[in-house]
Amino acid sequence: MLKEGFEVVNRDLEMTPSLELWDSSGFSDPASARCAGSERNELSDWVEQVTRQLIDDLPETPGGGADSEMASEDCIPSILNDLRPRKALRWNVIHHHLEGNSDSVHWGNEASPSESNGLGLLTLLLECAVAISVDNLGEAHRMLLELTQMASPYGPSCAERIVAYFAKAMSSRVINSWLGICLPLVDYRSVNSAFQVFNTVSPFVKFAHFTSNQAILEAFHRRDRVHIVDLDIMQGLQWPALFHILATRIEGPPHVRLTGMGASMELLVETGRQLTNFAKRLGMSFEFHPVVRKSGEIADLPYAVQLRQGETLAVHWLQHSLYDATGPDWKTMRLLEELAPRVITLVEQDVLHGGSFLDRFVGSLHYYSTLFDSLGACLPSDDPSRHQVEHGLLHREINNILAIGGPGRSGEDKFRSWRSELLGRSGSFMQVPMSANSMAQAQLILNMFPPVQGYSLVQGDGTLRLGWKDTSLYTASAWTSIAHHHR
Repeated sequence: MLKEGFEVVNRDLEMTPSLELWDSSGFSDPASARCAGSERNELSDWVEQVTRQLIDDLPETPGGGADSEMASEDCIPSILNDLRPRKALRWNVIHHHLEGNSDSVHWGNEASPSESNGLGLLTLLLECAVAISVDNLGEAHRMLLELTQMASPYGPSCAERIVAYFAKAMSSRVINSWLGICLPLVDYRSVNSAFQVFNTVSPFVKFAHFTSNQAILEAFHRRDRVHIVDLDIMQGLQWPALFHILATRIEGPPHVRLTGMGASMELLVETGRQLTNFAKRLGMSFEFHPVVRKSGEIADLPYAVQLRQGETLAVHWLQHSLYDATGPDWKTMRLLEELAPRVITLVEQDVLHGGSFLDRFVGSLHYYSTLFDSLGACLPSDDPSRHQVEHGLLHREINNILAIGGPGRSGEDKFRSWRSELLGRSGSFMQVPMSANSMAQAQLILNMFPPVQGYSLVQGDGTLRLGWKDTSLYTASAWTSIAHHHR
């Protein structure tokens, strides 16, 4: 099953060490989540105009304004232009979020919905989100029944498909609220299979893998004993490419130790066996250490990670929203401080995981609409690979952000931006700018995926960002521990 992922190594994506980067002092502020210099989607413009028109047409409420939390008896125009009474619908809050997200949402470009249908989907989805945010669950349930009849995950347009998945996630949210429980079940083997398909049909995963590998390779230059800690290794698809480069170094291959964290010992053992066999074929000395624990739940650090004298340590984290891979963020941060690695490679999704339900709803609607749009531009609506990615990955992420996430459900709030948190701990970490070699690799990866003109690659503030049109989707950055350099 994993053979293809481990066998394929693109020799064109050769990684070249760049030593001077490790003396850099880093940058001050993370950049905006937008990719600059690319064209707007015409359908996105249309949706933004319709959204603004909807909000402008709403009747003003006494005491309203940007800071007003609730309106007593708002009347919201429905998809048929009738007036329905809605209690406690915070349309001013929706307006505030959409104004702050000036690009609004992307609804796909392969089959534009009619104006009336697009207006209906957007109106009803926003109404439902506001109802859920104020715990008007009965009204939200009624609207969700309408949404599930109007939109299908197999629809021809991105608009219909994403509304269908958002409706499913919000339905889960309502049911969980009624029952008072929230126990998501994860089929890790199915998730890994869909993730591998995503790696094949889209450049985003390869971008994360190769840019991180480049930063790790630079940190391992002339080091003969190296240790990688992967906070969520999954199938370990990124490591064969790095092993291949390490095994062909002029000074000879180092001894490599890899600690892989995950939720399933069975899958960890399978991944370790594949990596061990690959390293053996390269003639490289290799050890694999599986840890069935979240990084934020490690109490006995020396036993779990088994740090050794003389090893150069790298920590890698490709973030996602498929499940909670690390536990509480503040505990994961404490682990990074204790490990004090030479390099931390971080690849973040540019979507909000914390904050209120409305924060997460508006942010994720924009983010996943853009992802759906990028898939729709490359794959037909009936493509089985596209459906596997949308259903097996993106739907699960949408569900976790809307139905599972939030401090009221998880018991703790997630960092809004790990880059900002790391920058804020200037006494513990320092940013290492992503090198020109990383940028060149990312561009080579994009050239492998049509249509090239749809993707946006931006280097700035020490990071690399890959997005679709004018929206950044993934940001790669590298960091080093101050304590490591004081040893």
